[in-house]
Amino acid sequence: MLISGWCWVPAAVLLALTAVGVSDLLQRRHSILRNYPILGHMRFLLEAVRPELQQYFIERNFDGRPYDRDVRSIVYERAKGTDAEEPFGTERDVDAVGYEYLVPSMAPRPVADRPPKVRVGGPGCTRPYDMALLNVSAMSFGALSTRAILALNEGAARGGFAHDTGEGGLSSYHLRPGGDLIWEIGTGYFGCRTKDGGFSEGEFADKAAHPLVKCVSLKLSQGAKPGIGGVLPGGKVNAEIARVREVPQGQTVISPPYHRVFGTPRELVRFIARIRELADGKPTGFKLCVTSRTQFLAVCKAMLAEDVTPDFIVVDGAEGGTGAAPLEFADHLGTPLTEGLTTVHAALVGTGLRDRIKIGASGKVATGADIVKRLVQGADYTNAARAMMFALGCIQAQRCHTNTCPTGVTTQDPRRARALDVADKAERVRRFQEATVHSALQIMASMGVTDPAELRPHMLRRRVNPTTVLPGDRLYDLLQPGQLLAEPPRSWAEDWAVADPDRFTI
Repeated sequence: MLISGWCWVPAAVLLALTAVGVSDLLQRRHSILRNYPILGHMRFLLEAVRPELQQYFIERNFDGRPYDRDVRSIVYERAKGTDAEEPFGTERDVDAVGYEYLVPSMAPRPVADRPPKVRVGGPGCTRPYDMALLNVSAMSFGALSTRAILALNEGAARGGFAHDTGEGGLSSYHLRPGGDLIWEIGTGYFGCRTKDGGFSEGEFADKAAHPLVKCVSLKLSQGAKPGIGGVLPGGKVNAEIARVREVPQGQTVISPPYHRVFGTPRELVRFIARIRELADGKPTGFKLCVTSRTQFLAVCKAMLAEDVTPDFIVVDGAEGGTGAAPLEFADHLGTPLTEGLTTVHAALVGTGLRDRIKIGASGKVATGADIVKRLVQGADYTNAARAMMFALGCIQAQRCHTNTCPTGVTTQDPRRARALDVADKAERVRRFQEATVHSALQIMASMGVTDPAELRPHMLRRRVNPTTVLPGDRLYDLLQPGQLLAEPPRSWAEDWAVADPDRFTI
């Protein structure tokens, strides 16, 4: 070392490794490091990069989770305005049990020139809203960065579709670009909250009067975490988010699991009527991950008894996304979208209420085929969250809750968020929504349909065993209009008899 200064470099490396080794031997937290000093760190390194290795080098195009490579690629390509086409045929096993397909017609129709809109507004609504077939689903300011919110709303403004605010309150970033808003009110009543965490009618009425607020949605539950409130880690609760949500800065925000303003189906229906009144007649509804059929039928009975119906119901599937939730809830609680959607649709038909209420579907909607499947199963329109995040540039790093999102979508770190260019990403969101709706119209035309109202359950088929394929109308207990009021079929009779408009009976 006296002869050459370069010798200090390996010496410094060896000294550093020696220090790490001694530290590993003395620490008591990790057994691996005590038994394998220095080398044991490789295990933690590989564990840290495992999701990236899995996504880029191991998983096949069609079996990744939550979204496979094929779906992510089609969103990226449509957002960029490039061709979303593939050569050589499908990679999926069309003979696998559970495989679903839509039925084409021998007499296809021309593709509709303009995408249809869905008029949302029942008998109690005085200011109906025309909803697009695909809209931005609920994602809160706080869960998403300011730039992500701006880009989503500007994309919605350019494309003429709606942007759900999520339960995190109504921020200036939702209002600045001028896109149509669905203001979501959760159990925390963020943005219309009293000092003790209750619902403030005055503050709600003031904000609901904003001309960009087109609809109001009451969040009962979320697909990825039904039965518990939303979670926003304290590291993401900066001063601005704390002001919008009216909560303490730097503290983790956990929404209550239940609403304080109602406790029975009848009280829920009355509250829907009240907030519609406070919103000056704008369309008002609720979002839920479907629980037991009995409980939803209890809500239907309350609607009939009070002669009050929401203008829309958004059904969120258990496969829906979230910024943060316990793994057990995401994996094991909640009704998947197919079953939840068919239950809600059938119940409303059977009680004679379907023509008064529009149904939205939310949960892994990312392609035109997804839209058509949900329309076939009873939805009037669809919402997408994670697909819109992909359009913004999300790479499914699954670090939404850590404040270290590498693309600036789900972080409050200004350095990371600055990577998201609002003008560019807004156009990507617009292009993705437009191309995906057009794809849905193409698929419907190939099925011989030009109006979504012409879609029927039998147009979607599912393989239930190696030799049997069943149409949708034979897979589920569907009902005729008013059938529950006249003579409930055996499969529905017990649930209908137990359903009580004055309590939530499981």
